[in-house]
Amino acid sequence: MEISYQLKAADQRRSEQFRPTDDIGFGHLRTEHMFLMDYKDGEWIEPRIVPYGPLTMPPGAMALHYGQSIFEGAKAFKHTDGEIHTFRLNMNAARLNHSAAVVCMPAIDEQMQVEAIHALLDVDRLWFPEQDGACLYIRPFVFATEDHISVRSSKNYTFCILMSPSGAYYKDGNNKAIRLLVSKQYHRAVSGGTGSAKASGNYSASLKAAETAQTYGASQVLYLDSKNEYIEEAGAMNHYHVLKDGTVIIPKFTDTILKSITSRSILELGQQLGCEVRQESIKISDFVEGVKSGDIIEAGGFGTAAVVSPVGSYIFEDNSVITVGDGNVGKYTLAMYTLLTDIQMGRQQGPAGWVNKVERIKQ
Repeated sequence: MEISYQLKAADQRRSEQFRPTDDIGFGHLRTEHMFLMDYKDGEWIEPRIVPYGPLTMPPGAMALHYGQSIFEGAKAFKHTDGEIHTFRLNMNAARLNHSAAVVCMPAIDEQMQVEAIHALLDVDRLWFPEQDGACLYIRPFVFATEDHISVRSSKNYTFCILMSPSGAYYKDGNNKAIRLLVSKQYHRAVSGGTGSAKASGNYSASLKAAETAQTYGASQVLYLDSKNEYIEEAGAMNHYHVLKDGTVIIPKFTDTILKSITSRSILELGQQLGCEVRQESIKISDFVEGVKSGDIIEAGGFGTAAVVSPVGSYIFEDNSVITVGDGNVGKYTLAMYTLLTDIQMGRQQGPAGWVNKVERIKQ
């Protein structure tokens, strides 16, 4: 893939490393450039890096009417050698193509996706926020651009990558356990739908549930299946819990659960963690009983943004509450968070191919 570099003039670009002194939050900031590529006449064309700015599309663009839009989320990290590294981008690329297939969009060569992200990181590397716990958050997304308002899949698309210098997703980071609302009213997905894809519509459909959770003093919703029998997801994260013998249990992946790359990484790191990590179909009734009896001692969510998010309590729609363990961050949760972030940051060796350096090509 030959990328066209249409960069801002040198005197308009950042010339020194970004070293913020204040909390920069998550997802607010943007770097100076973005990657674009278009799909026309059955092929992806014109890969280019251009200044970050508004996108032009017609009012009849099909993404605006029928929700043909998907996205991914990844992070880049700076190691002690001063170089930027990415984490398992090949899995993000494969998942983007899975999402594309679910909503009838064309696939994008996975190596091309990775090369595009690395090229953009290289161009805007001075925007990496040198601040404890910070990262460059990477957002690739694809949307339908054909000017047509009949209900069918689009013939034209745009692939865009933007980046956001970001701090911790939650204000307190991994240091404070959150509360989840166990809802029987709201459901994230149903079998046969788009639940296994990072389709934009899945997230717009979750906003009402998230607002309701906040009225209960909860950060997010613990979603159940459509029959309110089995645990599915924790907000935008995969759920997990820990038994008193240290076994980590993650719900089995189905077509209503997004395959979290964080979850899949933890499943592969059981030996390094020194505990068993497995997947099961988990009945909410069994989970509640396990928390109350003390058989379940920790719980939380896995996701790219927050990495490992501990859950200290669950509130139900009748306002009853159950507390997991002592309600604080547990040792197994901390161990998973530490191991995964140490691998991402280069402080500990991970499996081969998980972490890749962004080469310095474009000055």
